[in-house]
Order: sequence, then structure tokens, then C-alpha cells
Amino acid sequence: MNTLFWLIVAGLILAALAMLVPALLKKQLPVDDDHQQRNIKIARQRLAELKQQLQDGVLTQTQFDEQYAELQLILNDDIQAAVLTQPSNRQGRWVIPLLALLLPCLSVFIYLMLGDVNALNKIELQANETKAAENVAQMIAKLEQRLRQQPDDMEGWKMLARSYSYLQQYQQAADVYAKLYRMQPEDIDVQLQYANNLAMSRGGRMAGEPEQLIGRVLQKQPENNNALWLAGMAKAEQGDYKQAKHYWEKLAALLPANSESLPQVRQMLAALDAELAKQAAAVPAVEIQVRVDIDTALKAKLPADTTLFIYAQAVTGPKMPLAIVRKQLADLPLKLVLNDSMAMQPSTHLGDYPQLRIVARLSQSGQATTQPGDLIGSTELSQPFADRVATVLINQEVK
Repeated sequence: MNTLFWLIVAGLILAALAMLVPALLKKQLPVDDDHQQRNIKIARQRLAELKQQLQDGVLTQTQFDEQYAELQLILNDDIQAAVLTQPSNRQGRWVIPLLALLLPCLSVFIYLMLGDVNALNKIELQANETKAAENVAQMIAKLEQRLRQQPDDMEGWKMLARSYSYLQQYQQAADVYAKLYRMQPEDIDVQLQYANNLAMSRGGRMAGEPEQLIGRVLQKQPENNNALWLAGMAKAEQGDYKQAKHYWEKLAALLPANSESLPQVRQMLAALDAELAKQAAAVPAVEIQVRVDIDTALKAKLPADTTLFIYAQAVTGPKMPLAIVRKQLADLPLKLVLNDSMAMQPSTHLGDYPQLRIVARLSQSGQATTQPGDLIGSTELSQPFADRVATVLINQEVK
């Protein structure tokens, strides 16, 4: 906890006690004591006058007794008022030690429940961050001006990109790294930073160009730690937890035992294992035996290296292949197995659908999308798929 904060708290509590304690210690005088003394003096003078009037015969004994009794009553009221005010001289002093104990304790308790003991640290940190951001912004302005005059300054461009990334201006950083990538396409660090900032500018999504950049890095440096981490992120984003686990297990094996990143990698691996366990428990594994052949009259129409796609798709539901295998015309006739490991989207499973269509298509263009001139054949299966064999004959031409 901040020492300055507690010094301020102690000062405020002492100030509060300094205002309250003197008021409790102050002696309280009898209420209107001077007035009472004057009343007593007047009463004595009046008594002397009454006695003189009795002697002079102005008052009878009865009248004297009545006025004397009235005068005594007035004096008794003043004397009793003076006596009643005396105990107030010490009244309330017992509160002082109680107040001195409870006020600090109660104040600290309420603050710990409702306040923030690190508020001063946060304010100071925020001020430092704001100042640092202002300094970086000023540096960026000067750097941009210099780069307009020296456009071939590679280190200057890298510093500009890092500065944008520091300010979390990811799109600007990605634009600069894209320029650097065009200027230095073999720079691994530039490719990684470009991929990372481009993904951040898209809300953290790695699909598309970021993933492609990471793939190129891994082709050149299969054991690049940053590339393995980002590749795992990309696969986890797609739901391909097995491939993500492959990348992160490799990364964990490469990191030193005292690496600060290692606990986080292990934590992510544990999360992947949990997701894989859920998938395994939710959907039973399905394997479909497939036999594919082609009509003899059609086989001679295409070269032997024509691409052959064999895939399963839902009869009702999404038309994206649930499992797919790529072969060639020369492989026919052939036997193979379609299962969930061949899925284009790991989150989809063959067992999720009541009916499947098994398709075999020869693509003249080599593309996954069907085009005129392709040769095709298909068959349908219904649940249960276990121990089923799908026989597909390619006997039609796509018009």
C-alpha cells in the first residue's frame, strides 16, 4: 500500500479529532450565571424593603408573608438551576477515548470496503503512460517528417511501425509493416510483426493473410517460437484444436524451463485438451468405407493426373464438405476411408447428420468448386454409418 496515502489518511483523522476533542473537553458554565446572581441580589434588596415596609406599617403581616413566600420561590428556582448546570462540566468526556479509537478504525474499514488503496499509484501510472504516449506521438511526427525526406531508411520505418503498435494503432502499424514486407520480403521479423498487427487490426482474427504469412515463416523456420505461437492461435480460432496442440506442444518443448511464456503455453494446452475431450465425448467417431471407380467410356476423356475429390456432405444442411480427400484419376479404382480427421472444419462431424451424400468428382481445373466439364458420381447413406460401404461410380459430366 502507498505510504503517502496512509499519511494523508492519518492527517485527516487527526484533523477530525482536533476539531471534536476540544469541544468535548471544554467546561460548560452554568446557564446565564450572571443573570442568576443579579436576581439573587435583587431579591435580597426586595426582602430588606419588605421588612422596612412591615416595620413602617405599610404592609400587614399577612401581606408580608405572602410576598416573602413568593420571593423565596423565585430564589429557589435560581439556586436549583445553578445546581443542575454543574454536572455538565464533565458530561460527555467518556466519549473522547471511544471516539479516538472508533474514528480511525471505522474510517479505514469503510475505505477498504468501498475505496481503492492503490488509487494514487494508478493515477501516477496513468499520468506516466499519458506522458509516454505524448512523447511517442511527438516522436512519430518527427519520424514521419524524416522518412518523407529519407524513404529508404529501413530502421526508421521499423521504428515507426513499432511506435504505432505501442500506441495500439494496429492498422497504421500493419500498413507500415506491409511496406516493409514489400521492401524486405525475406525479413522474418517483419513478416511476423506484419501478421500480428494485421490480425490485431481485425479484432484478433488470424484467418486469411495473417495465417498465410505465418505459414511462410514456418516453412523457412519451423522452430520459430513466435510463428509457432501465432500458428497455434490461428488453428485454435478455426476450431482445429489438434493442429493448434501440435504447434504449442512443439513450442513448449523449445522454450527454456525458466521462460515466462512457458506457463501460459501449458495453460493453453490444457484448455485445448479440455476442448478435445468435449468433442470426443459429444460425438462418436464415424468411419465410412468408400469405393470409387469410373465408367470406362469416360476415363479416356481426361488425363491421368486430373484432380479427384472424394468427399462427404450433408443431404440436408450445409453443403460444405464434412470430410474430403484429394486423389488423381490414375488412382482409380480405389478404396479409402472418410472420417472426422479429414474435416475442413474440425467443429463439424459426420455423425452430426442423419443422411450423407458421398461424392467423387474429377476436376479439370483442379479447383474445389464444381465447373462445367467435370465428371461426377455420388451415392447416399443414412444412419447408422458404422460398417457401411459407399460405392460411387463416376458416370456423369457436369453441364
